[in-house]
Amino acid sequence: MPQPTSSPTSPTPERTLHGKSAIVTGGATGIGRATVLRLVDAGAHVVFSYSRSAREAEETESLARGRAGSARAIRADVRAPTAIAAMVNQAVHTQGRLDLLVNNAAVSPPVPAQSLGDLDAFTDELWDTVLAVNVRGAFACARAAAPHLRAARGAVVNVGSIAGLTGEGSSLPYAVSKAALHGLSKSLSRALAPEVRVSCVVPGFVRTRWWDGREDVVEKVRRRSLLDEPTRPEDVAELICNLALQHGLTGQLITIDGGQTV
Repeated sequence: MPQPTSSPTSPTPERTLHGKSAIVTGGATGIGRATVLRLVDAGAHVVFSYSRSAREAEETESLARGRAGSARAIRADVRAPTAIAAMVNQAVHTQGRLDLLVNNAAVSPPVPAQSLGDLDAFTDELWDTVLAVNVRGAFACARAAAPHLRAARGAVVNVGSIAGLTGEGSSLPYAVSKAALHGLSKSLSRALAPEVRVSCVVPGFVRTRWWDGREDVVEKVRRRSLLDEPTRPEDVAELICNLALQHGLTGQLITIDGGQTV
């Protein structure tokens, strides 16, 4: 029986991040920082954005020095088209291409209510802020990066949340915004196919600085998880990098939550 052969018009995709160009939004802290450092360790050249965390952005740049790739911080509000364009142009200038966009930037403004049931706490201004960053910002970054990602046959990885699956989270608008981001990931996978692959990681509780001083909540989440150890930012970063190399996967939501939602 004759053996199947590869199509001459479909070259074997590269299974490496070395020498690739990437953007990570919200890369100064938490999952974003871990992703920047994991990409740099793999030899990628990363431009990452920050909004207010200037000191943390400098720390991330410092941590990235001396590794296989490189990282450069740029202050960019994902609600501002000019800032997004500058970020994309910087990334393309670095390597002459853009291979990966990680939409990690998100906000969850504090609200006085401790319960999702206090609807009066969720003002129009709060809704506008959360949706503008967490959903429209991700779309705007994908739109700006799309021509370059298409040329490179690259990937988009969005960072969602189990709040978008369960409806339970830091606030009602946040949970809704993550559900919308999950839907955006599926829609973008269709809109950008076949050149660009789009997926979404869906973390549960991840031990970041956001939880410092809230050990009661940490313990409550730990008891609800199947695994004894909380998910680390590095665990999510590893999954993001793996998805960037999965050429047979698009339009999928990949949950990493220690078994919280089983």
